Amino acid sequence: MMEVHRAIVLQDHLPVLADALAWVILAIELFGALILFVGLGRFVLAYVGSELAGGSGPERHSRANLGRILLARYILMALEVFIVADLLMILLSMSMQNLLFLGLLVLIRSVVSYFLEHELKAIREDGKP
Repeated sequence: MMEVHRAIVLQDHLPVLADALAWVILAIELFGALILFVGLGRFVLAYVGSELAGGSGPERHSRANLGRILLARYILMALEVFIVADLLMILLSMSMQNLLFLGLLVLIRSVVSYFLEHELKAIREDGKP
């Protein structure tokens, strides 16, 4: 008869450590969300400041691009923090389903990071004379 392998679950063997790790993961995710809110707030301030400052089209375009770069940097930082939380989540449940789901999340976040970096590079090059 074939032996059925059960997923290794940290909660089964070290419940206190698993509970503590869940709180750490929550704190990391909240920190990532805070980074996003700070970045959004700074972007809004930069955007409003650029609109209120007026100026010619190229000057406003340049200030708007600086705001986009600022927001993209915060998004990239938050994505890195969320990836750390995802990787730690793997420790809580080693089931193949959760591992695949978290792997897919990391892949999606990595792709988003790649394209944001690409856009940042394009914005920087656009701003050069």
